[in-house]
Amino acid sequence: MKNNSTLNNLGFQHYLDSKRETLFYEYQQNKEIRKLLHFKKMNTFFQPILSLKEGCTVGFEVLNRPQSTELFPTTEKFYDFIGKSRDVFFTEQFLRRLSVERYSEQVMNSQPFRNHLVFLNIQPQVLADPTYQSGKTLELLSEFNLSPDQIVLELTEKESVIDYKQFEKIIGNYREQGFRIAVDDAGTGYNSLKTLIYLKPEFIKIDKAIIRHIDEYQMQQHLVELLLEFSNQSETKVIAEGIETLDELRFLQNLGVQMGQGFLLGKPLQELKNGIVPNYENIS
Repeated sequence: MKNNSTLNNLGFQHYLDSKRETLFYEYQQNKEIRKLLHFKKMNTFFQPILSLKEGCTVGFEVLNRPQSTELFPTTEKFYDFIGKSRDVFFTEQFLRRLSVERYSEQVMNSQPFRNHLVFLNIQPQVLADPTYQSGKTLELLSEFNLSPDQIVLELTEKESVIDYKQFEKIIGNYREQGFRIAVDDAGTGYNSLKTLIYLKPEFIKIDKAIIRHIDEYQMQQHLVELLLEFSNQSETKVIAEGIETLDELRFLQNLGVQMGQGFLLGKPLQELKNGIVPNYENIS
């Protein structure tokens, strides 16, 4: 019979082996990310954001999607890993430049879009990092002839804000430079609602899970009504994400939601293209 000491040693060895496998896998993932970025194996898409009242395109969300690999078969897996990795700051900087560069290239061929809003996704911990200065972003925009008042920094919540008071000051600094703020995925959790209260963003993006079949479900309707009430009191505009059906669209319009985004209005494309707010008459 094995004594306790032997069993403990075997358990510790098993722990070391499992850690070794985990660390090697993470090493491989980091290596894969570096390769994707080095060779710019990222596809950039532009999804229109429209005024639901006037029917015009007011801006575009820039979406960077990595080419599928064995380690990162989906875009979601890629960004989930990035949010927790040591390369989050390096990767975000790279993607920021790529977004601005590729948007600028599109604008050169489509002058009517020159003054539209540009929504850039960014994780809160990156914005709060002391080495990530708004001055660097201003230099980047100047290089590609874009103005900070066109740029909306869209805060995703892969990692939550912890020190709200400090983050409020950081956001104030960016606003002084001319940037605007959007909070993504509003309505999906406690942290996103707390973020709204502290940051008072210029734009609130309501998560597609809340918008899906909103014309049918009262609880979702009440939540959107509350967010609209908050937006009216704080001079914030609401953007409904993931609009896919005409019934969803009509309900949101009747409710007074100012802006929208989704496949019904315009799919993400690799070239800039106006979206359309459809009428019943032109839906086949």
